[in-house]
Amino acid sequence: MTGHNWARNIRYAARTHHQPSNMDELRRLVAGADRIRAVGTGHSFNRLGDTIGDLVSVAGLPPAVALDRDRGTVTVAAGLRYGDVATWLHAQGYALANLASLPHISVAGAVATATHGSGQTLGNLATAVAALELVTADGDLLTVHRTDPRFAGMVVSLGALGVVTGVTLDVVPTFDVRQYVRFGLPRAALDAALGAAYSVSVFTGWRSSRLDQVWLKQRADQPPPPADWLGTVAADASCHPVPGMPAENCTAQLGEPGSWHERLPHFRLGFTPSSGDELQSEWHLPRAAAVEALAALDPAAERIAAVLQVCELRTVAADGLWLSPNHDRDSLAIHFTWIGDPAAVTPVLAEVEDRLAPFAPRPHWGKLFARNPAATYPRYEDFRILLGEFDPAGKFRTDELDRYFPRD
Repeated sequence: MTGHNWARNIRYAARTHHQPSNMDELRRLVAGADRIRAVGTGHSFNRLGDTIGDLVSVAGLPPAVALDRDRGTVTVAAGLRYGDVATWLHAQGYALANLASLPHISVAGAVATATHGSGQTLGNLATAVAALELVTADGDLLTVHRTDPRFAGMVVSLGALGVVTGVTLDVVPTFDVRQYVRFGLPRAALDAALGAAYSVSVFTGWRSSRLDQVWLKQRADQPPPPADWLGTVAADASCHPVPGMPAENCTAQLGEPGSWHERLPHFRLGFTPSSGDELQSEWHLPRAAAVEALAALDPAAERIAAVLQVCELRTVAADGLWLSPNHDRDSLAIHFTWIGDPAAVTPVLAEVEDRLAPFAPRPHWGKLFARNPAATYPRYEDFRILLGEFDPAGKFRTDELDRYFPRD
């Protein structure tokens, strides 16, 4: 376990770092701590997961994976990475419906922050959760299932209710995907493009009236896009979404068929994802407001481009999870990968947030944002009550959690 997050913009303030090797050790650790937080693979860009107390990783627990073919689920150790789970699952003939762009992230961390892939009919990764196992504040081991009335508040929980040790996920039969990249999408064709394949990502540098790249991830049995698809040009070589970065880091393109876990992510498991030296922000808006929201950002395009590596546009289906940015609304996610310069990025980030404010934006919980998003969540008060029930002494709380969910 390191003392900083993946991007190195956060150095953890924890007094002690732990990586227990068994459940009894973890339970004793949680029960005896005054302040404790779980840390995953460190792909968050803010201090939501930090603590002045103990920081604990569950990556040292046994890497258990159990497939239940009758129920159509797989139960995995929470510290496992999605890429490792996916490789195992594919070998058994099964798949997850969707994956994030990075297969490097831990299952528990991604679920707790509603991390997502793309697809207008596909929910974020937390929507695949059928059950959770967690160590609560007193060291007890609790399993909660989808039928529990608290479940919708416990899946995307920001690590605030306990240390998650196991996650049960819905699975589907394995499938193959072909990936195509297209250049120069007219802005007016954005909505059509976002619904054109199983999973779609659109990239822009905010330097042109057209959108730079469209990554279409189609089931392998679907026809390829026609030569003149939406006024774009087909890539004739593999690409990286960040200009100047090597394409070998990315999953195979040019229509080459491959299994779901080797195409749905943008990046390959054995390579450094994205550029590494970066900051990230992301806001989720109502899908219906996509064109209007992008137009609201146009006056800031030059300032955005000056501190931007790439911006990605994706769709996420609505769900019922209380703290999901996609709660009760189909969403457009606008993701910014900034340069690694906080002083230069912060004022631009604030301007973006101000310009998007009329659309009730909900930030990705693991990225950089400034506004408290509480007012945009209809079940906010219900989650705050749940926090008090599970953690009355504030064992899992942080300064940022206190800011977003003040205590009574």
